[in-house]
Amino acid sequence: MAEVVKQLSERLIAMGHKVTVATGTHPGRENEIINGVRIISFPITGNSVSGYQGNIKEYEDFLLNSNFDVVTFFAAQQWATDIALPLLEKIKGKKVFVPTGFSYFHNPAYSAYYESMKTWMKHFDANVFLASNYQDINFAKENGITKNHLIPNGASEEEFDSPVKINIREKLNITKDSFFILHVGSFTGAKGQPEAIKIFLKTKIKDGVLFLSGYNNKQLNKLLFSHPRFMWLKLQAFLKGKKIIVTELNRQETVDAYKTADLFLFPSNIECSPIVLFECMAAKLPFVSSEVGNTAEIAQWGGNGFIMPTEKDEIGWGKIKIKESAKLLEEVCSNKNKLKKMGENGYTAWKNKFTWKRIAEQYEKLYLSL
Repeated sequence: MAEVVKQLSERLIAMGHKVTVATGTHPGRENEIINGVRIISFPITGNSVSGYQGNIKEYEDFLLNSNFDVVTFFAAQQWATDIALPLLEKIKGKKVFVPTGFSYFHNPAYSAYYESMKTWMKHFDANVFLASNYQDINFAKENGITKNHLIPNGASEEEFDSPVKINIREKLNITKDSFFILHVGSFTGAKGQPEAIKIFLKTKIKDGVLFLSGYNNKQLNKLLFSHPRFMWLKLQAFLKGKKIIVTELNRQETVDAYKTADLFLFPSNIECSPIVLFECMAAKLPFVSSEVGNTAEIAQWGGNGFIMPTEKDEIGWGKIKIKESAKLLEEVCSNKNKLKKMGENGYTAWKNKFTWKRIAEQYEKLYLSL
């Protein structure tokens, strides 16, 4: 959501509006004005269930004493929204809520939180959902919550409608004939990197390269090179003539990796509406994803995705079926002409509907209507 807020805020500034972002402190933030956006930092962490750390009264006073036309809260289950929920009727201006999926919806510790949410959501002037059929919007419909709007995520035209600047194949020593499979995601334990490795190794793809790019990759490398099970997987890859690369890229390198890869593999365990799949659209890159959040809907919107067989556990996390997913990946990779066509379909859909410019215009239209 940090990327969403950044994109919307800077674009609304360019449209002539004034935007303030209230957020946590960050040691690398040196300015209170960034690209025209005013930043107000609060040294607070936590949420209403786990508890807060920091001076929440300062944030409460900010909300109650400010005079904004519209106040938008991005994501539930975090302090900046949770502190505000009991105060909604006292906050000036129109209130907008973007729940972003309710990731702890099935967690028993949050049962009272979501019971109260049935009332809280009715105090918002608009609720914005990223998917037409997911647990947050379904919760709203089932509990008589109206004033609901669908505004999806997107990808940046400035980044993706530009020539490749860095030869990623050359940088990573991937030959031009190798089938290049990309995964982008921080190693949090929920983005599916171990599953991606298992699927990749079960396929019969020749000259295949799986590249795992993201933050916290030191943790992933530590896992791959220390845990016996993953050491065995690495050995299997070597014996089968396959290549697994794990490293961190900067943003420009990441964008160019999207544009250079043959396929995006994303067996994530939990999502709401993953931006990486919109970035695949923008990069003309077909994807194979688990069915989490609204990934199936994104595949339909873009016409550039395949969905792996996925089961849900007791807390709603997706668990892909490795054997069946490997078979699907083999089939997908065998038809390069189809992949190229799907990539073009995704790009056309993105250009027409899912650039950040178009998404920001939808938020502006909603705000002005309020």
